[in-house]
Amino acid sequence: MLVRFWGTRGSLPTPLDAVAVRKKIVNAVMKASGRVLETEQDAARFVDEDFSFAERATYGGESSCVEIEAGNDEFMICDMGSGLRRFGLDSFRRTAGGKPKTFNFFMSHFHWDHIMGFPFFGPAFDHGSTINVFGGHDEMETALRRQQEKISFPVPFDFLNAKFTFTTLTPGESYDIAGCTVQLIDQFHDNDSYGYRFECDGKSAVYSTDSEHKSEHAEDDEAFVSFFRQADLVIFDTMYTLADAVTMKEDWGHSSNVAAVDLCHRAGAKRLAMYHHEPVNNDETMLGIHQETIRYEELMRQDSSLDVLCAYDGLEVVL
Repeated sequence: MLVRFWGTRGSLPTPLDAVAVRKKIVNAVMKASGRVLETEQDAARFVDEDFSFAERATYGGESSCVEIEAGNDEFMICDMGSGLRRFGLDSFRRTAGGKPKTFNFFMSHFHWDHIMGFPFFGPAFDHGSTINVFGGHDEMETALRRQQEKISFPVPFDFLNAKFTFTTLTPGESYDIAGCTVQLIDQFHDNDSYGYRFECDGKSAVYSTDSEHKSEHAEDDEAFVSFFRQADLVIFDTMYTLADAVTMKEDWGHSSNVAAVDLCHRAGAKRLAMYHHEPVNNDETMLGIHQETIRYEELMRQDSSLDVLCAYDGLEVVL
């Protein structure tokens, strides 16, 4: 199983601006002062070994979109945030190589940051594409049609050429979709959201975003502990620090890095991917939160360790 992150930011896209790019370049020039870098390979090695991730790269600015490649012929995608546009472009390359044009979408919910990429999803305009949309909400087709009404977008939904199906799933049930066993769980978020567990060929990945977990009500999370049990990867909404989650942003429908580690420890999960990043946080802040989360995991560890990743646009995780 291979998991590709096409969009990892929460609430709205957050691209780097010119000031941030310039700051990275200035920092790189200062670090290189006095060094002799004769080849491109020398420069690449220097950047990889001497720069932090925040200095040499970016966590990205696209909103939620994750692809799960499970060794079958069909595409499996979680959410339709702005990262979906780039996934769609890449899918043209892969379908040109013979991969079927069947796209299975698993929707956490239909707030705008999770569907805003769909009007720019190239395969939706292709007569040869089949788009299957799965989720726990009954209004899935209505939500996608509404954002393409004339006042919002110049191309109406009925102009799309792909074949569409919409299937409402029930939490607690198991479904065989594209060769994977899929389950979903109801989560605490405005107008509800749904988390997904995918199992295929002995590997399991959980996609759980836009879900609030309160540390003082840990007993309420037993259903999630079971849902995350022994997962090879848990993609988890860590939009806030614990301080934010329990003070001014309580009941906003998102969770913290601390809640993520605690739940994954209780479930015996193997790897955590921090996800749905706060749009206010720049790369340096994100790096600091990631490092703090790693330290917290080490302090709270009892049995097996939990590998803590901080997801970024373009990350690929092999399970």
